[in-house]
Amino acid sequence: MKAINPDMDHGAEFEEHRRHVFGVAYRMLGSVSDAEDAVQDVWQRYAAAARPDNPRAWLTTVTTRLCIDRLRELKVRREAYVGPWLPEPLLTSQDSSADAPSIMAESLTLAFLTVLEKLNPVERAVFLLREVFDYEYADIAAMLEKSEANCRQILARAREHLKAPPRFSPAPQKQQELVGRFLAAVQRGELQELIGLLTEDAVSVGDGGGKRLAAGRPVCGREHVARFWLGLSRMPHGAVELRAARFNQRPALVMYEDGEATSVIVFDFDGERIARIDAQRNPDKLGRLPAKEALPRIA
Repeated sequence: MKAINPDMDHGAEFEEHRRHVFGVAYRMLGSVSDAEDAVQDVWQRYAAAARPDNPRAWLTTVTTRLCIDRLRELKVRREAYVGPWLPEPLLTSQDSSADAPSIMAESLTLAFLTVLEKLNPVERAVFLLREVFDYEYADIAAMLEKSEANCRQILARAREHLKAPPRFSPAPQKQQELVGRFLAAVQRGELQELIGLLTEDAVSVGDGGGKRLAAGRPVCGREHVARFWLGLSRMPHGAVELRAARFNQRPALVMYEDGEATSVIVFDFDGERIARIDAQRNPDKLGRLPAKEALPRIA
């Protein structure tokens, strides 16, 4: 771990670690806005504190503890949420994970963040610190004020909760090709083509937050998902415009209706097929989209 630089002031030192602090907070909370609030809280505490010997470890500790407390507050709200809850999408570039270990990129996907909701706040913290950020058990124990043995038990429990068959994600270019074929099949109304593009256990999840129309429960199974999206394409809409983007390390479509962004649709994969489609429609989670003109238009 990187130790203190005596020639760097508090502000510059924090900026050096801001991306890491946000990365921990976002993976813990699944919300860009809550993660940004956590980053600000951490900065205020760091600015007021004596300079630690190891700033990164200090910042990770404070971020993790703040997020555990915040997750406990959010638990009640999410249990009362109208319809399925999805994380707030995070805009990422196609090459943003090129030099990062695959687990770092995978841990940003909406599918991964949604699965993490199965864990309690402490399990989530231990799992992320160990499996994603690669901290030693001794470091995690110090951060959470628990014994190493306890942290090992917590991680084993978290892994059991998250047990799922491994999925293979194709290269970004192949992912984009699959999304293009999916969109073309929807536009042409080709049911069998759509079914062939989906895994047998494909799922489509929509989050409207009770503020926009979305499916009240996940749609499961390739034929049900295909028919669902064909049905959506036949519903009356305003003037619809689609823009291409990449959110949470996956290809996505941003839908604008009468000039207003109403959906971010993110795709996930297993091998050569689409395994999951997440449609974020809650306007409270779409406030940080880039300007429409910044995204390439889909013909």
